[in-house]
Amino acid sequence: MPAIVLAIVRSLLLSIALIVAAVPAFAASFEESVAKFANDDFSDTDDAVGEIAVSGNPLAYPIISALQDERLMFDAETKKVYVKQADGKIIDAATGAAVDKLPDNAAAVSLNNRLRRSVDAALGGLTLLSPDVIRRLSAAKSVFKSHDEATLPTVDSALAKETNRSVKQALTEARAAILLFKSDASEVDKLEAVATIRARSDQEALALLTEISGGDQPASVAKAAAGAIAAIQSSLAIWSGVQNAWYGLSLGSVLLLAAIGLAITFGVMGVINMAHGEMVMLGAYTTFVVQEVIRTRYPALFDYSLLIAAPLAFLVAGAIGVLIERTIIRFLYGRPLETLLATWGLSLILQQAVRSAFGPTNREVGNPSWMSGAFELGQITITYNRLWILCFTMAVFAILLAMLRYTALGLEMRAVTQNRRMAASMGIATSRVDALTFGLGSGIAGIAGVALSQIDNVSPNLGQSYIIDSFMVVVFGGVGNLWGTLVGAFTLGIANKFLEPVAGAVLGKIAILVLIILFIQKRPRGLFALKGRAVEA
Repeated sequence: MPAIVLAIVRSLLLSIALIVAAVPAFAASFEESVAKFANDDFSDTDDAVGEIAVSGNPLAYPIISALQDERLMFDAETKKVYVKQADGKIIDAATGAAVDKLPDNAAAVSLNNRLRRSVDAALGGLTLLSPDVIRRLSAAKSVFKSHDEATLPTVDSALAKETNRSVKQALTEARAAILLFKSDASEVDKLEAVATIRARSDQEALALLTEISGGDQPASVAKAAAGAIAAIQSSLAIWSGVQNAWYGLSLGSVLLLAAIGLAITFGVMGVINMAHGEMVMLGAYTTFVVQEVIRTRYPALFDYSLLIAAPLAFLVAGAIGVLIERTIIRFLYGRPLETLLATWGLSLILQQAVRSAFGPTNREVGNPSWMSGAFELGQITITYNRLWILCFTMAVFAILLAMLRYTALGLEMRAVTQNRRMAASMGIATSRVDALTFGLGSGIAGIAGVALSQIDNVSPNLGQSYIIDSFMVVVFGGVGNLWGTLVGAFTLGIANKFLEPVAGAVLGKIAILVLIILFIQKRPRGLFALKGRAVEA
């Protein structure tokens, strides 16, 4: 019995001795790895990054993060390494002890492109087990790009513990990327990795598979990679078409918003208003003034600035439109050339007035938080400002249709459009309808300026960028027909975006103009013809 007790005691003492002996060994190993940074040699630094990343030491992340941000300093004489923290404090990289100040001859550890990739991969591996979902997801994406073999054990460990679906998928893809480039990975593993990356079907997956297709891979893996590349290229071509269609819808919504007011005045009054673009410009400057007042006096209301600016822009542009009709346009009915020249001169006057009041330079109009940023839908990117402008345009279009259909003013406008003389004989004050119609069209142009201020430069020349396109939309869709304007705007927008990659921006616009001219030769009254004063004449 005493012999058994003695044996147990000896075993315990031996275990304690081994543990005590091992602790300094681990500590020395970490300190030795940190000391390699002081050599300022790219190869030693690369080794140090790899050793520290797998050490499990809590100082690993601060050290490698400091290296990435060029905050890791070393003293060549003492071989000491220091971390300059974000708050300006200094710590010893090997021990974590606070240091009063850096030595006079301390310098930052140098990096090159290869080391930066190693650092990114190491940081990705270190954050794979972070409690923050966003950081884990970002780390998994970083490992996918670097596909560093050293992170494979960490990826496997993180994958076994992960419960979030998005992060788990990202980790699976990161593991597949590592296995693709791992020289000793089995053929079965590589085939599964190709299938996983093929399912991702984006540009990064295509680049990864293209990179391995030229390497020394088994025949079955090379064949699978070639098939995956072809499938991804086909998928990306389809998504590229979808992206162009979205850009076309976005451009079409802008054209519709700019042209819808012109369609009303042109259809009811037969007036070629070359100052319509300046109504858009006045709406944009109204937005600028509203935001300036909010910034200086009520900054908490900035997210509501566009909601405040929209009705004000409608009132400002609409009032100026009524004033223009009452003082200039009413004397020029029946003389289209004089009307065109008068409104063109008026547009120059309005531009110079704004240039004198606000200066010739672009003015800054900010995006509210709910219109900032973008999100991914499949393989296309949708920006919130364009999405909201599309929704806003359709809302304005629906409200305008309801107004024309269900209000007394709408009924009078439709009557004047179809037969002015008969409307006048029925007691409708056509001159009042003309003034209100011109004001309505100008007010809608002002609202268009509010939307355009979010995607274009606010300058005195803002309206000139859209006046020609607006006339093309109105003529192509059918003068005075709102549904024709809708179809015309989206058709021209989508056609323009599909022609741009092939012919370029300038030649694309020229091609659109030529196509419209040829179309008008066949259908002079546009897609949707409407009876009115011009037709009766």
